[in-house]
Amino acid sequence: MNVVAFPRVGVIVHYNTTTQMVREFSMGQRRERKTLMDPNWNDNQPIYRQLKERVIEMVLEGIVADGDSLPSVRNVASEYKLNPLTVLKAYQELVDENLVEKKRGRGMFVKPGASEQLMLNERERFLAEEWPHIQAKVERLGLTPEDLLAATENKEHFE
Repeated sequence: MNVVAFPRVGVIVHYNTTTQMVREFSMGQRRERKTLMDPNWNDNQPIYRQLKERVIEMVLEGIVADGDSLPSVRNVASEYKLNPLTVLKAYQELVDENLVEKKRGRGMFVKPGASEQLMLNERERFLAEEWPHIQAKVERLGLTPEDLLAATENKEHFE
């Protein structure tokens, strides 16, 4: 079983690359959840971009928090059978976007405030790109705000 650690103050987080599970140990409590690091790559987009997006998703989901170290380039490359230059390119884009910082001899770390910035960016992107399509479909289907609220409160509303 291969494990990559994401150390956090007061919390030990282990990512199992085989089962894709995250285990958090904090003050005697243990929590497990499925992660976003899927070892399958699609052919529609360069692997470095897919890897970058997966790291961003892990930050947004709280799997990797501000100040946490990212797994080493060498470790990710060997675990996912990738060229180290591919992993480095993904990490470098995160550095260029001011989300990750390099600490010489220590690795790559998520910058403080990166999760907030990513959430703002994701919200803006959702409202600009996805919401217009969703809104148009809601209008086409004749759904009212009350229908939508009821559906979120009671998922069996439309069944």
